[in-house]
Amino acid sequence: MNHCSTSQQRAEWISQLMVSERPHGLLSQLSRTHQVSRQTLYRWKAKGELALQNALGVAPHQPAGSVQVTEQVLTLLVEAHASYRDIQACLKKLCGRSVSLGSITAMVQEAGERAQAWLARQCASTPRALALDEQYSSQRGKAYLNVIDVHSSQVWATLPPVEVDGESWTLVWWYLHEQGLLCELSVSDGGRAIHEALSQVQRLESHQRDVWHLFHVASQVQGRLDRALQQAQDRLPAIQRQAQRLAVGKKACGRAPKTNVAEQQTLIKHMQYVADGVRYLLQELRTLLEVVVLRPDPHAGVLTSQQRQAEIEAVLALLDEVQLLASPSLQSHLHSLGNQIRLALPHVLLFARELDDIQHQACEQLGPQAVQLLAWAWQRREVLGPTSHEPCCPFGMTPFVPAVRWKTGTASCALTWPSIARFRQACWPCWRFGIIIVWLHADPMSVSLLCNGRDRPNRKRTG
Repeated sequence: MNHCSTSQQRAEWISQLMVSERPHGLLSQLSRTHQVSRQTLYRWKAKGELALQNALGVAPHQPAGSVQVTEQVLTLLVEAHASYRDIQACLKKLCGRSVSLGSITAMVQEAGERAQAWLARQCASTPRALALDEQYSSQRGKAYLNVIDVHSSQVWATLPPVEVDGESWTLVWWYLHEQGLLCELSVSDGGRAIHEALSQVQRLESHQRDVWHLFHVASQVQGRLDRALQQAQDRLPAIQRQAQRLAVGKKACGRAPKTNVAEQQTLIKHMQYVADGVRYLLQELRTLLEVVVLRPDPHAGVLTSQQRQAEIEAVLALLDEVQLLASPSLQSHLHSLGNQIRLALPHVLLFARELDDIQHQACEQLGPQAVQLLAWAWQRREVLGPTSHEPCCPFGMTPFVPAVRWKTGTASCALTWPSIARFRQACWPCWRFGIIIVWLHADPMSVSLLCNGRDRPNRKRTG
């Protein structure tokens, strides 16, 4: 609301407030005399100080420890997700600092402006793998749109709450293109808006569907089956007690059960069969979506992407058969799970298709048995453990550098099968005549081939 005062009057009042040693109670006296609220006087005073600083070029005064206070405020905001009033209370109780809500708001806004300015200056020199995610806000139908670097967790773009549709994600892609960011691979949870945007910019061929959301939905369905089974098992003792009362000629207590003891036991066995069947099929699905999948036959080698897809389709066919055996209330959940896996199947195996050529080249250079041994070692990399030895390279060949592939996901990203085709063929004598110690560490990953002639540290056996 505008106050009925002239600019000259306001300038006079502000000049009185800006005096370093003003009389006590001057602000309250001005508020009562001129019918102006204290908040309005504080706001006018801040505008006056800013005008003087801009006119005279005086740098704003920062009290001692202001940087430390800003760090404390931002730490509480980001790490503890505290509200502004909680931040104010924590600073007062832990640090003995009295910071106003306006100062906290100004610190957060200034930090946001610095972050946006820094983000606008970032650029990537090489094509990147990007994770796309939507974080829904308190506004209905709107979400934060985020683009994260899969390898380095660098935030390349983040938009305030906007409508979740293909047009919004298309604008994000255009923004990234203007920033000079090249996308080698994208990954998301399979949302419809992201799918429409990727189709618009012709990026569907290099889009990977993450597996975390699939496993999350699968665990929810499995949990419903287990809870239904547990409820049926909990009802059995009550049915048995009721049958015992009736057997001795006593009056039944409570509501009459829908089934007798034999029927309830048969129902429990049937539900146990369905729950165990679904659990086995979902475990097979998890295995088939691992980075490296070995066939049951020890001489068959590593599964290709086509073989993985055929196995997953077989799992889905068996899941449809188990669905018919479930109760009507649970059939809809199993049907929805099967549909989600089928919709994700073309894109969830993108990482495996990219590894087919690499594994084929590795088999040609090292042989199927060597590749299978590396696959076996990869699956047991945590047991084998790391070693500090450098890889040997006989016959004067240059050292090999394993190429690392990624199986990306929105929630998490894991290092995957190394490109053993990059190994030099000269390293194969180490396999035939030497001792192999394979370790594949999360970051960085390495494969060390140690000859008999090299010293080995005394490691405690771990498996």
